[in-house]
Amino acid sequence: MDDPSTIVAEADRAAAAVALQSAHSLLLQACEDATDPALFLRLAGIQRAIGQPRLALESVHRALASAPRDFTTLLMRASLLDALKHPEASEAWAHAIAQKPEGELPSGLAQVVAQAEQRAAAWQSERDAKLRSAMSRAEEDADDELRERLERYRSNILRRTRAYHSEPTHFHYPGLVEREFHPRRLFPWLEALEAATEEIAGELRDVLESERAELVPYIIYPEHLPLDQWRSLNKNLDWTAIHLLQNGVRVERNAAMCPKTMAVLAQIDQPVIAGSSPNAMFSLLAPKTAIPPHVGVSNARLVCHLPLIVPEGCWFRVGGETRYWRKGEAFVFDDTIEHEALNPSDELRIVFIFDVWRPELERVERQAIAAAIEAEAPGLEAGL
Repeated sequence: MDDPSTIVAEADRAAAAVALQSAHSLLLQACEDATDPALFLRLAGIQRAIGQPRLALESVHRALASAPRDFTTLLMRASLLDALKHPEASEAWAHAIAQKPEGELPSGLAQVVAQAEQRAAAWQSERDAKLRSAMSRAEEDADDELRERLERYRSNILRRTRAYHSEPTHFHYPGLVEREFHPRRLFPWLEALEAATEEIAGELRDVLESERAELVPYIIYPEHLPLDQWRSLNKNLDWTAIHLLQNGVRVERNAAMCPKTMAVLAQIDQPVIAGSSPNAMFSLLAPKTAIPPHVGVSNARLVCHLPLIVPEGCWFRVGGETRYWRKGEAFVFDDTIEHEALNPSDELRIVFIFDVWRPELERVERQAIAAAIEAEAPGLEAGL
């Protein structure tokens, strides 16, 4: 048998001379014992050109067997299914778009990609409508909290979002429900906290205007530690904190100027763990600054945000849900689920942050969790 590369070169010459049947015969010969997906894709192109879309689809499938996520091959598969009016064509366009590479695409693909995006979007809309119709009777009986969960269920099915899990860096307590943002009904003190927004914001202003305030970088760790996600923000004043309570210790210089804030905190069920918590601070994020995706140390506690100074466009993502901070609108989330933030504005963003016990933990569980963390706390930065 001739060298496959020689046969392919001959097939290319035949194709250039528009001798497509000869090119097809040669490529079939070259593909007999081949495994190179690019060769099967070339054969599929010739087969489509000679009006054999079903044969071309078979060749595309042989290429995908070796490279199942190749964007160009998936685009060809979708276009062939479209030509064959196959019922899976719309889904195939969506599968192709899911593998679209980052960056600029070759100019010859622009029209096909635009078609693929349009068809994929239409398919997703059709699926969404079908799911909404199927679930409508159940949703009529659901409250607002449950409707949010059902909406996320649909979103996960449609792959608009995905499942995120609690992945604490150090302390994972088993059997706890995984929620990104936790329901307000579990925290009866939220209304009182929000009602105190102006008082807390006023004390924040007093602290900022005082020469006695202690403002420190939010992230401080030794340079030799393997924490690359924080490297750009380590000891960086783009993200700073004014601590009122830090790793279980009252920061007197700041707390003394915030008596009303401290009184509000005293009514909240914060963990008391030596060397670790409670924690409470004003978190200051500079303009045009991003906080990279990260997770916290323990899923036995949750974190509350009370936005105080929030320029337009500042957002916060936990898992698959993104929220825009609104002044005076507090929320509680699980910081052991991947989260990140961005201040895209030209102004400073400030949020009041503190930790709380997970409300479902029994007294004996809290005691055991605290004891374990205290035993590990020396040398471990276990706070916020």
